[in-house]
Amino acid sequence: MFNLEINDLDKKIWDEELSDFVPEKVYDVHTHIYQWQSNLDKNKNTGPYKYQGENFQNVSFDLLNKVDNELMPGRVVERLSFPFPYNYPCDFNNSNQYVSAQTNNHQESDNLILINPMMNEKEIIQGLQSSQAIGFKPYRTYSKTGDITNCRITDFMSEEHIKIADEKSLIIMMHLSKKYGVADDENINDLIFLSEKYPNVKWILAHCARSYSAWGIEKAAKKLRDLKNIWYDCSTVCESDALDALYTGVGVDRVMYGSDDMIGPMRGKYISFGMAWSNINENNHSLKLDHCDSRMTFIRYEQLRAMKRGSRQIGLSVKQKNALFYNTAKNLVNSVKSLY
Repeated sequence: MFNLEINDLDKKIWDEELSDFVPEKVYDVHTHIYQWQSNLDKNKNTGPYKYQGENFQNVSFDLLNKVDNELMPGRVVERLSFPFPYNYPCDFNNSNQYVSAQTNNHQESDNLILINPMMNEKEIIQGLQSSQAIGFKPYRTYSKTGDITNCRITDFMSEEHIKIADEKSLIIMMHLSKKYGVADDENINDLIFLSEKYPNVKWILAHCARSYSAWGIEKAAKKLRDLKNIWYDCSTVCESDALDALYTGVGVDRVMYGSDDMIGPMRGKYISFGMAWSNINENNHSLKLDHCDSRMTFIRYEQLRAMKRGSRQIGLSVKQKNALFYNTAKNLVNSVKSLY
């Protein structure tokens, strides 16, 4: 069972580095609510998500609140939630209904439905209505090509799906595929084409457009920054230069806080090297660390550190900081809710 313990290192980082950075009101625009039973893989206990079965099989709204209360004491957090995108076979209906049941009791929070390219228009519209959702979450592992590493946006979400979002001015939470993420020319061209063809879609490009280091967004920003229907969340990005590149490249007014929980309360950090990035944690390295305090803190804290340090060049004003953590996301979500 997952046990969140705050040690003296965590407390030092929060008190000395982060407490004065995180505003009192926070809107978490990227968080997962899910049940382990929605993962229908017979081998799930030894599969890629086995850490969930070992630590937190059921993530509820109350559990997310508990984590936020521990990691960011004194903050009031609202959130945009959606299911965890388990690989096929996944119980999409249970996933979406569980998130809906959890969020509908909290008027200041909202939800998206998880979709796959095999769903037809009727299924998606019914899912949106029954879940009272304000958009949807596609994912690359559902690519109809079978290639989850190099697939294009319309390989795991059809244009018919995008057209629904356009007609209803909905949010699409987009986790880009391809080895170079947003720096891939096809991804850049597809984003330009789709955002111009479907101007009412409100795209959120997750994880700094899946640019965990600066070079990706540096390449793409000059081509994407004038697209007025694209926003970015910075969930689990822990490199300050990536955040700096995002703030300066597309404008801090297009960037929003997201936690990617339950990833945030895990210990470790997402690091970049060369043209790559990966997670480093307490169990997957052999670094020699006897010269320093070798303990790892939460991924959430490493992300918040990067968000703070990455803002030094632009010098975040209080207004900009409140927008980064709350107002931009809240206004975006409210723009959809007002249509219902």
